[in-house]
Amino acid sequence: MHPSDTNLSQIKPGSPARIVEIGGGHGVRQKLNLRGISEGSVVRVISNGHGPVTIEVDRNTVSIGRGMAQKIGVVTV
Repeated sequence: MHPSDTNLSQIKPGSPARIVEIGGGHGVRQKLNLRGISEGSVVRVISNGHGPVTIEVDRNTVSIGRGMAQKIGVVTV
């Protein structure tokens, strides 16, 4: 990811975003894919406090760690 890109951990609660890039290795991609999170997915941030980031994707609620959320590049929709 480029330093100027926005990642999932920076999106405010209630905001929708489209995933444009997933950084990290095969394991990270696989874990996210199993939860329905892949490039092109549109997600809505539910909670983004000091702990995990909770999102809604395909009408499912998913919580992911902040470190993993920082590897997910997004654009707001």
